[in-house]
Amino acid sequence: MPVQTTSPRRLMPRHHRLYPLLAIAVLAVTGLTGARLPGYELLHLHLFDHWSGKPATGDSLWLPNYRVRIDAKPIAGIENLSGITYDHDRNRLLTVSNGGAAEILALDRNGEVLERYRLEGFVDIEGLAYLGNGRLVLAEEIDQRLSFIDLPAAGETIKATQARTLTLEIDPSRQNKGLEGIAYDADGDRLFVVKERDPLRLYEIRGAGAALEGRLQLHVRDLSAWLERSVSARDLSDVHYDPQTGHLVLLSDESKLLVELDGEGDFVSFRSLRGPISDLGESAPQPEGVTMDAEDNLYVVSEPNLFYVFQRDGASR
Repeated sequence: MPVQTTSPRRLMPRHHRLYPLLAIAVLAVTGLTGARLPGYELLHLHLFDHWSGKPATGDSLWLPNYRVRIDAKPIAGIENLSGITYDHDRNRLLTVSNGGAAEILALDRNGEVLERYRLEGFVDIEGLAYLGNGRLVLAEEIDQRLSFIDLPAAGETIKATQARTLTLEIDPSRQNKGLEGIAYDADGDRLFVVKERDPLRLYEIRGAGAALEGRLQLHVRDLSAWLERSVSARDLSDVHYDPQTGHLVLLSDESKLLVELDGEGDFVSFRSLRGPISDLGESAPQPEGVTMDAEDNLYVVSEPNLFYVFQRDGASR
């Protein structure tokens, strides 16, 4: 049975006067609790969603329908979890730790460590995306470099000198505000890359997979206008591409927020990662990575070593 969801629709005139009052009331309450909301625009859409109660068309993820299944599970022996991606070939998760000895960890979907791959020579890896057939791309923040690697056998070291690289020094930043997250659209051979802040940036890179096979057809497109139009967040820490809808899920660490954008960059839905206004026991301290698996489960990792799983209410799409 398909899941019945709700989505933002045109506001009926008789409700216009209620929304500012509701917004003021919610902002006042959260001010007393110390929580910070993602801005009036997203708050307005959230309130409107609860008032409208009309079924969506089924062509969105609709983040408010996700409920926590695993809440802040510590992964032992890890100091600094960053990005996360889904390995669809082996039905597992891949995450990166850049505290202490940098390494890629393979996890099962309950957050148990399966394998480890030591990293050597990479600088401040903040994001990663699985391209398929054992190939990964790593996002190095300060140097704003994308490094393309092949996973070796478990336990072997991955060396930076063996990677093929692409540097995006478009907005140079040496203050830990560079590339933070990356996602891959396999059908369109598109990478989506986010820059953390000062300024926020979103880039689309077409043709990376083809280039790795010897067909140099790279096309870099600046989609940062989408952020200005549709995202109310103070920073960006990761991005996920959903192949079923063609939508992006953006993660903000400072705003503790997940935001869904459609294929044209328009706002669709959001979900808070703050304990006082979500189903989390406590706010995610520093959410750094987001991904989804083939069954629509949503995963978030937070520094220092916390693992979260969110599941859609009801059946999958």
